[in-house]
Amino acid sequence: MDKTERLFAVMDALRRHRRPVTAASLAEEQNVSVRTLYRDVQTLIGLGAPIEGEAGIGYMLKPGFFLPPLMFSAEELEALVLGARWVQAQPDDGLAGAAKNALAKIATASPEDLRDKINDTGLWPVLVASPRPPVAILGQIRLAMRQEKALHIVYGDETGRPSERVVWPIQLAYYEGKQIIVAWCCMRGAFRNFRTDRIGHLRLTEERYGTRRMALVKQWQAEREHEWSAWTERAAARSASQD
Repeated sequence: MDKTERLFAVMDALRRHRRPVTAASLAEEQNVSVRTLYRDVQTLIGLGAPIEGEAGIGYMLKPGFFLPPLMFSAEELEALVLGARWVQAQPDDGLAGAAKNALAKIATASPEDLRDKINDTGLWPVLVASPRPPVAILGQIRLAMRQEKALHIVYGDETGRPSERVVWPIQLAYYEGKQIIVAWCCMRGAFRNFRTDRIGHLRLTEERYGTRRMALVKQWQAEREHEWSAWTERAAARSASQD
């Protein structure tokens, strides 16, 4: 890797970090010495790159900095195309259109026109489930998560009996053939999973979440980890008792 490529690689690495990252970590990631990394950072700063920080503390790019797209490696391009094609096959019209547009922007904004390469990667997602019609509510669910606004839903249980609930969606999982919402259920006072195919009615409200979404995500993850740890302990105890 020549120096120019190495400088671009350092900028890419800094873009991936939202908090200061030490020179030692960057040097290890770039497979260079710390001394070389220090020189590269000073070179970038001299060229006008808005890098904050200093030796011994860490470096980061100033918020809002935009670096024009660089050339993609063959595997990077294949990963982008495969992922975008999978999204385009989902019953979410908003995301499907966005994925198509994103590939077009990547193709034409790069120094090299990548349209022919994107059309000929030879990689396609294989969907086991039959194609389903678009699920109109998915866009509203994603909007609710972005704006942290509650949803009012009418949800049917396994028997089809409906109940009205106010939920704070925090995650949306796309399975083949179905989608699952992870949300804080205000009625139950706990996290619950909701299948989109059981939602009879959904309305985006102006009511804000009672807690920031990222805080809810951390709480949900902690509960999952606790449940998994408890399950593995019970499984180990059963296995030991059978020996």
